[in-house]
Amino acid sequence: MKPAKSVNWLRNRWYQAGWADEVTAKTPLVRTILNEPIMFYRMTNGSIAALFDRCPHRFAPLSAGTIDGDIVTCGYHGLGFASNGACVANPHGPVTSAMRVSAYPVAERHSALWIWMGDPVLANTAQIPDLSFIDETPEAARIQMYMPTRANYQLITDNILDLSHADYLHPNSLGGIMVGSQASSREEGDTIVAEWVSEDCVPPPAFVQMVAPAEKADIWIDVVWQAPALMVLRTAAKPTGIPRTVADESYTLHNMVPETDMSTHYFACSTRRFLVDDADFSAFLKTTLEHAFIDEDKPMLEKQQARMGTPDLWALDPILLKVDAAAVRARRKLDALIAAEQAAKNADLVS
Repeated sequence: MKPAKSVNWLRNRWYQAGWADEVTAKTPLVRTILNEPIMFYRMTNGSIAALFDRCPHRFAPLSAGTIDGDIVTCGYHGLGFASNGACVANPHGPVTSAMRVSAYPVAERHSALWIWMGDPVLANTAQIPDLSFIDETPEAARIQMYMPTRANYQLITDNILDLSHADYLHPNSLGGIMVGSQASSREEGDTIVAEWVSEDCVPPPAFVQMVAPAEKADIWIDVVWQAPALMVLRTAAKPTGIPRTVADESYTLHNMVPETDMSTHYFACSTRRFLVDDADFSAFLKTTLEHAFIDEDKPMLEKQQARMGTPDLWALDPILLKVDAAAVRARRKLDALIAAEQAAKNADLVS
């Protein structure tokens, strides 16, 4: 049984399905990605398998059944399926070729679980985004988050590519410097880069400990977007006039993975190269980021999406401001990639 396909997604990409530690030997993970319910489970050799979570007989969730070794058995009528999706047990008669479910290529890298949602023949783990900054950071200095959000993934992407909202939505933690900063954006190869530079500014509360005891700071922020919706936000802060170094930088993953047209799996992981052994700073930063993301960003994005009533931003004819430049670039690039992928698929069908 194959899941229904949508033309609205960029399919030949690796999508983050979760954090690798969400799937244990005893605990499978069920998550909908691109409108497809998927069951992830860890096999006896420690690797992870992913199956379309619907039995082809009477459409019960396979995840409502049992796992014995590497075999998933439907809890409704007992059909068993191997990690490649093929039926290997039918207590009611012979096994036929029609008795199968879709299996997906999966991989573990950078503490994350990745799934390929397109043509399995094209799956290449070398194309998994390079997030080695996570691996290079001690666990004590990582802040890992998962924030399911009832909003379209591109709408949430816009939120990170336009950080001017921080001055209004996060005034007591991250905001206060963005609107007056030197802002720019550009297309760089397959990526979109948005940058903000705030010189000789009063640092927001989240940055104070990075520059203390100085009262003024130079702060650099940039976001690098790659399709379909993965962004890495890099930040550095120094007392005014002191150049930054690589050791001053922090990196935060913001990865928006579509669940449906109107809901998103939001994965984030904040890392840093300074104060890595400072438990108090880690606790402070964790509280600050969770408040900003969960208590401020998430409610606003969900209210925004509910008021829009559609995942199609352009259908509402939005007013565009200068601060929208990077988000518009990303949307247009993604639209072009989706169109090219569909054209290639259609050409293959014709030939």
